[in-house]
Amino acid sequence: MLINADFHIHSPFSGGTSDRIDLKRIADGAKKKGLHVVGTGDCLHPAWQREIKRYAIDDAIEVDGIHFVLSVEVEDKNRVHHLLLFPDFYAANDFKESVKKYAANINEDGRPKIMLDGAEILQRAREANVLIGPAHAFTPWTSLYAYFDSVLDYYGKKPDFIELGLSADSDYADRIKELHGIPFLTNSDAHSYSPHRLGREFNRIKLNEITWDEIRKAILNNGIVLNVGFPPEKGKYNRTACTSCYRQYKKEEAEKMRWRCHCNGIIKKGVKDRVDELASYNHAVHPENRPKYLHLIPLAEIIGEALGTDSKASIVIRRWKELTKIGNEIEILLDTDIKKIRKVAPSAIADAIEAFREGRIEILPGGGGKYGEIVIK
Repeated sequence: MLINADFHIHSPFSGGTSDRIDLKRIADGAKKKGLHVVGTGDCLHPAWQREIKRYAIDDAIEVDGIHFVLSVEVEDKNRVHHLLLFPDFYAANDFKESVKKYAANINEDGRPKIMLDGAEILQRAREANVLIGPAHAFTPWTSLYAYFDSVLDYYGKKPDFIELGLSADSDYADRIKELHGIPFLTNSDAHSYSPHRLGREFNRIKLNEITWDEIRKAILNNGIVLNVGFPPEKGKYNRTACTSCYRQYKKEEAEKMRWRCHCNGIIKKGVKDRVDELASYNHAVHPENRPKYLHLIPLAEIIGEALGTDSKASIVIRRWKELTKIGNEIEILLDTDIKKIRKVAPSAIADAIEAFREGRIEILPGGGGKYGEIVIK
């Protein structure tokens, strides 16, 4: 079977999240999006563990047909973030026990800070039978490549995967030779159960059944058949730009200005320029087993652009709900017959979905913390 999985989300116990998040709402958002498996996020937090255990039977966690995998994002002493995936609560608690004396906030923050380096955290993860890799590896804040030039040097050995993040895709990452032997994950890092955020990036995986052993084997042994996510330009940090006024710069210009904007804001190096610095090749060289990467834009943004309004406007939400009565969001974007869509949506929206499918959408690149904008041709 083929399933869609988003392994990286957050609970109400991480910063910048809604206190209304619970597994029932996440499951509802996942179904509307078209996901089958979702990471729990924040699984080391005691209160969130109690919420998860309400739905756990043996090692399986299932809510309204949506399966969950225990997951957490942690920050290390060098501000590098890591994503960890656990087989069960025993592994999660073993890992927690091994690091808790280095993490003063492990019972308060869903995304705890552990005062160890990446190699030490990886070693403890391996001892607990946990999968680990750098979270949003290219983002200019709190990521491995923001501060270090080599994944292999930082961990001291190969991690289980690389999470690309919203501002990078396989074409970016496969310009770096050291990544050719490492699986890529595309996850949303969602702080909301809304389908606008949840599953905005996901992995399509081939499994015999939805179990931890099958998921683990798929991640490690070429069972990911498709990575799906933003066009890199859509991400908030794709281009070098000011974090205050979002003015974009060429890297050479930013260097001359000592990374200070004309408005005196901080200029942050974009993922595109950072990949150019790290690249082994001028263009992507994909290893034979690398899955294709499909660029996807949230349906609400396509509807908003078609109607000339903000993607969070009430008219957009209403049209989104009307459309998703005939299929989940992923089906609407990729598979549902356009004639069927035209029966329930205004021509402008149907035309915009068709334009997306045909590649007639331009992205005005994002940077400095501002998402890129879409323009329908």
